[in-house]
Amino acid sequence: MTPKCVMERRHKTATVGSRGRRRRVSERGAQLIEKQKARYIYGLYERQFKRFYGIAAKQPGITGDNLKVMLERRIDNVVYRLGFADSRPLARQLVLHGHIMVNGHRLNVPSALTSEGDSVAVREASLKKEYFKKLLEDIKSRTIPVWLTLDKSKLAGQVVSLPVADESMAQFNGKSIVEYYSR
Repeated sequence: MTPKCVMERRHKTATVGSRGRRRRVSERGAQLIEKQKARYIYGLYERQFKRFYGIAAKQPGITGDNLKVMLERRIDNVVYRLGFADSRPLARQLVLHGHIMVNGHRLNVPSALTSEGDSVAVREASLKKEYFKKLLEDIKSRTIPVWLTLDKSKLAGQVVSLPVADESMAQFNGKSIVEYYSR
């Protein structure tokens, strides 16, 4: 995280007492900070995040890892990871405005989950926009995760495999989130 990160600033100010001494953050407070960090990274509201947590909890395996994988599989995150957008909010906007196609169909739901083998591409008509013309030049220098492939000349990618929680670049502790919701 960068020094401008909201969670870092909030964490520093929350630990300073009225007399300038540091207060110890409780275990519950640390869990809440981790949950909020994950929400802010992916740009989700509380209700959306809780829904994803509920789905992850019902799946077999480690709930924290399932949550990380599900958040990585969201179409707005896949668009961001492929390098079609510089940020997740921009990726969300590209999806909402209908610039992204999944398996040949226009998709405008940023929370839709991708599956293994799905193809994600920029819509043919959108390639004429100035943003995508500039993106074609800039995307050559970008790197993408191993679970995705990208054809940089066509602005089309594919989900080769499902992401693994350890490979995820998300910097939050899934175990703390599980402990937060298990109370």
